[in-house]
Amino acid sequence: MDRIQNKKLLRRFSPDRRYLIGVSGGRDSVALLRWLTDCGYTKLTVCHLNHRLRSRASDADARFVRKLAQDFELDCIVESVNVRHLAAKKKLSVETAAREARYKFFARVAARKKCRTVFLAHHANDVVETFLINLFRGSGTSGLGAIREISKRSIGKIDLTIVRPLLGIWRDEIDLYIRRHRLKFREDASNKDLASLRNRIRHRIIPYLEKTVGRNIRQSILRAALIASEEEIWMEAQLSRSSNKTLQVAELRNLPVALQRRAILKWLRAHRVGNVGFEVVENVRALVEPDARIAKVNLARDRHVRRRAGKLFIVG
Repeated sequence: MDRIQNKKLLRRFSPDRRYLIGVSGGRDSVALLRWLTDCGYTKLTVCHLNHRLRSRASDADARFVRKLAQDFELDCIVESVNVRHLAAKKKLSVETAAREARYKFFARVAARKKCRTVFLAHHANDVVETFLINLFRGSGTSGLGAIREISKRSIGKIDLTIVRPLLGIWRDEIDLYIRRHRLKFREDASNKDLASLRNRIRHRIIPYLEKTVGRNIRQSILRAALIASEEEIWMEAQLSRSSNKTLQVAELRNLPVALQRRAILKWLRAHRVGNVGFEVVENVRALVEPDARIAKVNLARDRHVRRRAGKLFIVG
């Protein structure tokens, strides 16, 4: 927890400024909260979203976080949302709906507190698990390197800076830190529920792969994820701004296929197009081909991309 690379990351974020910190009440976020305050971050606003997934246990989590913030003499904002109802309404998985709800919550707090930077407690095991989840889903390097130490996320008109100081720290190191400092935390029983893909990967797939291969594979996967992340940063830097209303077909044709895909993906995301996977990107890329027989590609929520007069533009 006290590794030097963590402190190098924190030097970019002065402890004299105000920041948000997401605290679920679990061991990871409790450890991060304690570590940041020990590093001199005394102007944190503790943010907790009650997902209402575990009835009384969820309410107890919220009370625990309020008391924790009080003990650290920090501001605390707690909100509640019915994630199951939200997931059903938007036809999303519970995990995806919960993640969307959390980031919208952070954006609301950021606007209220005039603070756009939030610390989160993702660690090395999360990177490994997310890498495998996205690999099995057929993601490209953008998914394989999805979790970064510092990233940007736009929610409505709010641009959040997400900081994850624990990405190089493993779960067992966090456990050791918790024991050493005798920190209290809330145990989430749903972390053992094998109905969740992430839990199956954590408790079944990774142990099986390690047993089959005969060695600890987590460090190798972490390294691959970090390489993918760095390559993504470079690739994004090769592309022009994606906020333009149109894409020039001639300019796209002159790019290598990999950059064509990335330019289209970046452009669609910049215009809040949802459910952008490989098939959607390839369908849009087909519009760029000189012998393209179609001039329209359907998108989610009754939107579509059209090609006209040498340009691609989004309708709807």
